[in-house]
Amino acid sequence: MNSIALPSYLDQSDDVRSRFEALKQRQVILEVKHLCKSFDSQHGRVTALQNINFKTHRREFVCVIGPSGCGKSTLIRILAGLDNPSSGELLLDGEPVFDPGPDRGMVFQGYTLFPWLSVKRNIMFGLQMQGHTRATAESEALNWVELVGLDKFADAYPHQLSGGMKQRVAIARALANKPRILLMDEPFGALDAQTRGKMQANLIEIWRNIDITILFITHDLDEAVYLADRILVLKAHPGELVEMIEVPVPRPRTPEQSISPEFLATKKRIEDLIHPSSDSDDDNDLHMIRMAHVGDDVERTK
Repeated sequence: MNSIALPSYLDQSDDVRSRFEALKQRQVILEVKHLCKSFDSQHGRVTALQNINFKTHRREFVCVIGPSGCGKSTLIRILAGLDNPSSGELLLDGEPVFDPGPDRGMVFQGYTLFPWLSVKRNIMFGLQMQGHTRATAESEALNWVELVGLDKFADAYPHQLSGGMKQRVAIARALANKPRILLMDEPFGALDAQTRGKMQANLIEIWRNIDITILFITHDLDEAVYLADRILVLKAHPGELVEMIEVPVPRPRTPEQSISPEFLATKKRIEDLIHPSSDSDDDNDLHMIRMAHVGDDVERTK
């Protein structure tokens, strides 16, 4: 893996450079060392992840991106304790991780709310499982409901909410346990473009206001550049970390920055890493045959 600070292809501003210098001085929350994951399939032994190494610092926002099949979801399941690596080490605050725990919050792409519980009760659930009294759990839940902007819907049920509202509840429920790190597996992938943009802005606002480190899986290049401090780029077959990009787009971020030179250059860098020019396009070409003669060509203008 190459660790890159963007001056190799784009100069950083003084503000961005100082931000990354300050980031490197913060406490390391998550450390992944030589992590590998293999499994047996009908075609033999498959390596999903190979020799993954990185560190995530306190209050850092890290995105992980790569082509389909590069092991992004496998990686986050291992970080959450839902799956075990074949080899390597995972440390949270210097302690090894083997199982799920309240020190890691998890938000999936699907809406994993309990349909029979209200917004407030969904958020209370984890708190009560940890031993909080009903009164304490309700008080905490209402604070989180307000933080995600759903105070008017505290007693509503999931079927009465939009997709974006459901994900805000899922985020609040994950954060209510006060985890050290929030793991998000393509949480906005099922949302329409307008709702997705609002959720990205909401997530940044939440991150700014609480002490949380975020590791966010996405397949969307624009989303990764808009959200992240650093982007971990994986390649597929096997899944390897090929580059760690420090995003040079200044904070606070705005949608208008998506056409800035810094944003476009970072996006182009990711595209080049995921789809290098040396790759053959033969495997991606569809073999098409004409099923019927229609007498014209829809792409011709005359």
